[in-house]
Amino acid sequence: MNRTLLALFVIVIGFGACKKTTDPLIHYDEQKAIDDKLIQDYLKANNLTAKRTDNDTSGVYYIIKPGEEGVGNDLFTSSTQVTVGYTGRILTSQTVIAQTNEFHPSYRLSDVIRGWQLGIPLMKKNGKIRLFIPSRYAYGPYPQDSLHLPANSVLDFDIQLYNVIN
Repeated sequence: MNRTLLALFVIVIGFGACKKTTDPLIHYDEQKAIDDKLIQDYLKANNLTAKRTDNDTSGVYYIIKPGEEGVGNDLFTSSTQVTVGYTGRILTSQTVIAQTNEFHPSYRLSDVIRGWQLGIPLMKKNGKIRLFIPSRYAYGPYPQDSLHLPANSVLDFDIQLYNVIN
């Protein structure tokens, strides 16, 4: 009887291993390499010099132009509320997906995409930043229909920080 159970177990595991998965997170490392190359190629093609937000681990790049650093020395935590103006684009097409124009929304830092959580604390009040965000720090493998944003989109944001409240 033990041999029968063992054989059945091996067969079930064997068929389970052959099952094709549709889990989008399975290809995380592959997408990470694709995103990083897209950002690097874009920066090079447009002669842009950008820094990484956290010592080369996130893949989020940023540019703060001289004279656009802003003022102050605010502390940022996950509960910090920021008031911003921004334009968001899909990096590869430069299609605008979101723009605030005259409206400046406020968000709690913990409620925004991870790329913003890494980039906004690099700013000072009234400062401006350009963020290049790989898909894994934006919406990942999940399309955002309301933004007309395909899955695995690399994003390009221009952000101005108007206010910081702790």
